[in-house]
Amino acid sequence: MLTRRSLLQIGAAGVFGALPLAPSATPSPPTPLPGGQGRRRRRAKSVIFLHQYGGPSHLDTFDMKPATPPEFRGIYRPIQTSAPGIQICEKLARLAPHMDKVTLIRTVRHEMRNHNSAGYYSLTGYAPPTDDQRLRDSRELFPAYGSVVDRFGPAESGTPTFVSYPYVIADGSITPGQHASFLGQTYDPFFIQQDPNSDDFRLPELSLPAGVTAERLQNRRAVMNLIDRSTEILEISARARGIDALTQRAMTMLTSRHFRQAFDLSSEPLSMRERYGRTTYGQGCLLARRLVEVGVKFVTVYFAASIGGQSKVSGGWDTHGFNNVPMYPILNDYLLPITDQTLPTLIEDLHVRGLLDDTLVVWAGEFGRGPRINNIAGRDHWPQCYTVLMAGGGVRGGHVHGVSDRVGAYPSRDAVRPEDLSATMFHLLGIDPHAEVRDALNRPLALSTGSVIDGILR
Repeated sequence: MLTRRSLLQIGAAGVFGALPLAPSATPSPPTPLPGGQGRRRRRAKSVIFLHQYGGPSHLDTFDMKPATPPEFRGIYRPIQTSAPGIQICEKLARLAPHMDKVTLIRTVRHEMRNHNSAGYYSLTGYAPPTDDQRLRDSRELFPAYGSVVDRFGPAESGTPTFVSYPYVIADGSITPGQHASFLGQTYDPFFIQQDPNSDDFRLPELSLPAGVTAERLQNRRAVMNLIDRSTEILEISARARGIDALTQRAMTMLTSRHFRQAFDLSSEPLSMRERYGRTTYGQGCLLARRLVEVGVKFVTVYFAASIGGQSKVSGGWDTHGFNNVPMYPILNDYLLPITDQTLPTLIEDLHVRGLLDDTLVVWAGEFGRGPRINNIAGRDHWPQCYTVLMAGGGVRGGHVHGVSDRVGAYPSRDAVRPEDLSATMFHLLGIDPHAEVRDALNRPLALSTGSVIDGILR
């Protein structure tokens, strides 16, 4: 029987509640801009945000400097791509034929050197109050991109706006920026903490118990009987009211056949699953394509749960060096092969299906890597200049925005900040990036303090 407890699990812990934080007061409605500026023309219907936790080296991927001395350039050579004048790492040979569909922004910069503070910046477009590895998650910080989209441009009824998986990322403590924060629990992501590459991948929370039909769930009286009568709690407790709203959304999705079917990866041809790669990340990107097909508007796929460590076969992009063993084994044997299999497959698959024009793919970490190889054969944190990749969804193909200096240390031209990335994403989704929302303290905040990067738009 579908009990009240199980419904609350569906609504809160099971799918929406990525992080166990108390909800804040309901924020006030968005404030329109003066001068009559309204909703912008939408160019993208959905965003697939591929978050590369740990900080990928731009110098070993998308902004190589082959003319520099060995202590700067590393061991890889650049190769030509389908976009004239754009070279990328030789270890990304499968991606090279698809660079005519891609924009590289080679001059992203900020000042946050720690993973947690930089990670929050990369997930929200808002600078943290301090550059501190001890920055703690809270409902006072700015919400995740997908939560903003859920508030200002929600998906059709029956489909969640914002889905994230398969990790809650952390570096010592949970990295802020993965949930709705002061927007309230209603806008938290539909969070999935299961491995889409596992043989038994499914969402048990979205399976109707025996004897419970969609029609029965849609009957208000039956629903009330199923979840037990608890009106006094719902009237008194703000937390319970928040969970109740999530429960109603979850029940709507229980009756959505198309949304449930999106999670049935076994229905995909085996050849397609193999093309994406039988890895957690590969199957996660395949799931992202299936989710945007059914109307999900913002999908965040986390490459890894952590920044990485001494392992050469798992983890994120934190390639400082491994006890005087060069960082290149983890790049060579793990990070770059997965990227070169999955990223071009996703771009090509979206293109073939006619989805790329209105699906924006964003590949980004929290910062880049230092130009000089350090004394333990790795590259250190480097937020002063790094590369973000975008494809589809209204951005130009075969394009490079910005030029870094001779060694890839600083922007030489057209510097971009994370705020500009957020403004551009919101703009492409038809959301005014400068619309105001009020936080838990009733302070007016713009959705983004940056500027749309007009040079990358089609």
